Amino acid sequence: MTTEIRVPTLGESVTEATIGKWMKKEGDTVSVDEPLVELETDKVSVEVPAPAGGVLSSIAAQEGETVEVDALLGAIDADAKASAGGGGKKAEEKAPASKTAPKKEASSHEGEEIEVKVPASGESVTEADIGEWFKKEGDTVALDEPLVSLETDKAAMDVPAPAAGTLKEIRAREGDTVEVGKVIAIITKGEGAAKANGAASQSEGSGENRPSPRAVASKGESVMEGARERSSAELSPAPRRVVAERGLDPSSIEGTGKDGRITKGDALKADAKPAQAKTPSAPKDLGPREERVKMSRLRQTIARRLKEAQDTAAMLTTFNDVDMTAVMELRSQYKELFEKKHGIKLGFMSFFAKACVHALKEVPDVNAEIDGTDIIYKNHYDIGIAVGTDKGLVVPVIRDADMKSMADIELEIADFGRRARSGDLKIEEMQGGTFTITNGGIYGSLLSTPILNQPQSGILGMHRIEERPIARNGEVVIRPMMYLALSYDHRIVDGKGAVTFLVRLKENLEDPQRLLLDL
Repeated sequence: MTTEIRVPTLGESVTEATIGKWMKKEGDTVSVDEPLVELETDKVSVEVPAPAGGVLSSIAAQEGETVEVDALLGAIDADAKASAGGGGKKAEEKAPASKTAPKKEASSHEGEEIEVKVPASGESVTEADIGEWFKKEGDTVALDEPLVSLETDKAAMDVPAPAAGTLKEIRAREGDTVEVGKVIAIITKGEGAAKANGAASQSEGSGENRPSPRAVASKGESVMEGARERSSAELSPAPRRVVAERGLDPSSIEGTGKDGRITKGDALKADAKPAQAKTPSAPKDLGPREERVKMSRLRQTIARRLKEAQDTAAMLTTFNDVDMTAVMELRSQYKELFEKKHGIKLGFMSFFAKACVHALKEVPDVNAEIDGTDIIYKNHYDIGIAVGTDKGLVVPVIRDADMKSMADIELEIADFGRRARSGDLKIEEMQGGTFTITNGGIYGSLLSTPILNQPQSGILGMHRIEERPIARNGEVVIRPMMYLALSYDHRIVDGKGAVTFLVRLKENLEDPQRLLLDL
């Protein structure tokens, strides 16, 4: 019996994820609930467990691919559990059989024409140059045997044969520029496959492979030495053209392509170097002045969702400031007793969470959300607390904050912070919030306009506490002040409601006894 592995429900408003890492490969034996693959969303990384025990017979989504909820990830052959899961030699023999299964199936459709396409070679790379064809029309090819080298401005790579058979047609010649996804050759499936496989094995055994930097390196020379000794005639068409047009010396160009090959980008980079850099009077090389790093899928998703929030909501931010004297004095007076009794320090966040709940009860629009043409008013107060991690911002939720003590809130916030940084937060702990608090003050922020955490209609931005002169009873005094910023969806929340929310928040923080008396 075959059991499918599918993308689980990932949480509210999360519709897709990126394949992070497969912990198992095809043919491996797996136990029920054993982690198989890691998925990354904009909120958290999750592991998908095996729904059954057996043998991982197929993987349908590769690392780096984006998949939707309920998409097929792979399959488990539960019937193979007894023989494959028994361990020892039987298990080892079972796995390779599973790996070779696709090849047997490939040879069963003889005569079928398979297209060879230009693969995607990285974000922002849309085209490549045909470097060198390793096969000619009519040659037999083995599955995964290199057919042609492609060169971009960043790297050189070989395109393997997607099936065993005969190379029927070559549609792009050496030196041609081709776009990603373009068909560059046709393979007739199955024809001469056995011959091709045999020839490949014999070639590997006898050392008669095509000359390449790898072959040079195997004779005791380094890849770099092989690249530097290459003349312009030995270069692939794309870099050869750049070298010829710009009068460059191939032996002075450092190859960064596969096996030390000189790519088109290497040639362009060598030509772009200023002449004075080669003179003795040149300044010391300080290394690369810039570094290009591919955005993680998590960061890409965060960027997309934040932009969607700006595009969807009629977002507006209103400001106020609060005198933190009373809260700071209260903390100073009771911090030792509080920590001794509850085992946690008394921080600012519990005051703000409680003050927000009181304000939300008075201005329910800020605790609501839009669903199509309806407004959903929430009669519960689940406060999200933004936590910064190395991978990005996550927002775990304090459930029913109105029913919890300040000690309970402080304990939950501390626990969330620890588990957020270690990546141990669960999906359900970060969904269903009704309002969010983000504290940029811990990083030194004086003022900001936070972006809504959709589908919520309000988010409070806290900032650093700074002593400033203010007027009190006709006198100028110095007080520890904090700016507050409320960003809200103007489609639901009017200006009056936003200002009222901030005023109530200010009143409760400047006179914390109001929180105890529910005023």
